[in-house]
Amino acid sequence: MERIDHAAGPVADLGRRPLRDLRISVTDRCNFRCAYCMPREVFGPDHPFLPRAQILTYEELARLAATFVRLGVLKIRLTGGEPLLRRDLTDLVRRLGGIGADLALTTNGSLLAEAAAPLRAAGLRRVTVSLDALDPAVFRRTNDTEVPVDRVLAGIEAAQRAGFPPPKLNAVIRRGVNEGEILPLVRRFAPRGHEVRFIEYMDVGTSNGWRLEQVVPAREIHARIAAELELEPVEPGYRGEVARRYRVAGWPGEVGLISSVTQPFCGDCTRARLSADGRLFTCLFAAEGLDLRGPLRGGASDDELATLVAGRWRDRDDRYSELRTAATRPGPRIEMSYIGG
Repeated sequence: MERIDHAAGPVADLGRRPLRDLRISVTDRCNFRCAYCMPREVFGPDHPFLPRAQILTYEELARLAATFVRLGVLKIRLTGGEPLLRRDLTDLVRRLGGIGADLALTTNGSLLAEAAAPLRAAGLRRVTVSLDALDPAVFRRTNDTEVPVDRVLAGIEAAQRAGFPPPKLNAVIRRGVNEGEILPLVRRFAPRGHEVRFIEYMDVGTSNGWRLEQVVPAREIHARIAAELELEPVEPGYRGEVARRYRVAGWPGEVGLISSVTQPFCGDCTRARLSADGRLFTCLFAAEGLDLRGPLRGGASDDELATLVAGRWRDRDDRYSELRTAATRPGPRIEMSYIGG
């Protein structure tokens, strides 16, 4: 195996996109069954989730994370499935705290009320909560769960009491499902300093029955909000920022629009994704990932692992969203719940 020159600095892909962000899925399990991610008819009680032996230990995850940091990663986000279902997640947070990357978590919020303070004490810096609706009936229908929306709201409040900055809120908007929740979400959270981010419904995986006509374009979401509230554009904070951000006049919070379908941002994508069983994916819409668990458990050195990661990133030419058609690419694609979105 050819060794990489670590003194050469961060790696870049064929599109000159640097490796800056790593999303680590700590589990493929979730207690919600959102139709756009884990529809119940596919992810039912007999669904074959990953066996424990195939899932990376916290020690293994921390070792791989340190390898990515050596190659230029500045931000690490823990995802799932639902990451708070993974037992003793604070242990992983503590392990990652000393490797020199900003550490965040994305959660559905259902278990956050109990977990927020321990996670903060362990070194987690930021939290993002997925929240598609405030109306209890719409929330239940959207997420196909018996968890009440009040439990998620309690988790958001607990995170702020624990010392986190106001959590970002992510809402996937689907035509005929929850467009009516756009303004209520902004009105509830922007005055309290949160960034409310609206995400176009994406064709991730093959199980969610995605159709283009169900996509509510970011420009339409912007128009709905701007018809009642004054929005002022905010300059991107860094290369690869996926949301177009807007200040809401008179309030400390912001609105973010993530337009992967109608206005793709592949040209600035700096994200790698590590699945719970140790596969490296260089695109959210990928079909296959590079196995790192095998070499890791087979005795590969840190330099050998770095060589594998760097080689895959340097060969990367992914830009699926820019090439998407109404029919989308045929064949299998990895499910969102497997690599954390």
